[in-house]
Amino acid sequence: MNVDTDVVTLAQKLLSFNTINPPGNERDCLLWLGDYLKALGFEVTEHPFGEQRMNLIARLPGAKAGKPLAFSGHLDTVPLGNAPWQRDAFGHDIVDGKLFGRGSSDMKAAVAAFIVACINQREAIAAGHGIVLLLTGGEETGCDGARALIEDDSITLPIPSAVIVGEATSNYPVIGHKGALWVRCETQGKTAHGAMPELGINAIYLAADAIGKIRLFELGPPHPLMKKPTLNVGAMRGGLNINSVPDSASFDVDMRTDPTLHHREITRRLQQHLSDAVTISTLVDLPAVLTDSVNPWIQQTLTLCQPYHAEAITPRIVPYFTDAALLLKALHHPPCIILGPGEPAMAHQTDEYCEVQKLVESVEIYGAMILAANA
Repeated sequence: MNVDTDVVTLAQKLLSFNTINPPGNERDCLLWLGDYLKALGFEVTEHPFGEQRMNLIARLPGAKAGKPLAFSGHLDTVPLGNAPWQRDAFGHDIVDGKLFGRGSSDMKAAVAAFIVACINQREAIAAGHGIVLLLTGGEETGCDGARALIEDDSITLPIPSAVIVGEATSNYPVIGHKGALWVRCETQGKTAHGAMPELGINAIYLAADAIGKIRLFELGPPHPLMKKPTLNVGAMRGGLNINSVPDSASFDVDMRTDPTLHHREITRRLQQHLSDAVTISTLVDLPAVLTDSVNPWIQQTLTLCQPYHAEAITPRIVPYFTDAALLLKALHHPPCIILGPGEPAMAHQTDEYCEVQKLVESVEIYGAMILAANA
């Protein structure tokens, strides 16, 4: 295999694979990436978890005893959306210092960056504690790949010293993210002819009443760092035809939480708030992630990132979730930082891009973190 370790070229290659989720189809991308990593001396474990779905674990072992540093990244992307793209969605265009493509910010460019950083620091890694890459599919739809990985008894996950998640932060180190609790609320009515609605029970009306109530539901008080938890009704369904009274309806609720809020208790309180007229089922349940800002590794990371930012770096979180929500427990709760070259505001956007300068700088930052971890 011809191995080109230029970070922009690698990022463009990863972007060239269509891994839009659904359906995902990460397999071809990760098989290619697995061969690329093997050619560079990585030990690679492929982990299929469905048709054309795949995770991959890659290791560079070290000579010293101790825990390796871990990088986490996902290779699936969200759909392109309905708005037309002005730039190529699969990584061909670099314009005004911006690398365009679906997944450039979220988060294929970061995957390319931490791989190239590992290649650049191979000698330090070999003499130190080693490196492990946790590359997943299915993150965008609720961390499906990470869940499959940790639930597979045939896979032995490494226990790392720390985890770097390469999600989009514009190279600003972030110490945590909100949790996500997605639920489906269903109402049941009684069908009847649309000309005789008094003979039925309209499930859409019941759902509308419940949505009115849910707007008054308080998840909890503001968190010192994560601020106020949020709730949003993001989808609603009901009815089969205009001239019938609908006998079923449902709506989906997206709640973003902090580490002090327990999802099971939230669900119980929500059920009580809406009454038995609504049936609640859980779609996604991902806990919040937060590492103490005084952790020595976190402090070291903030210091390494400071030269790349004009303002003083302070502890921050992001509202979106990452694979760390599931991985950290399986990895015995190591400290975790979220740090990547992508632009947070460009994630999931039309004409998504990552600034090439940020991409190059992220290789430097990741390299410095690798050297520090393997000293």
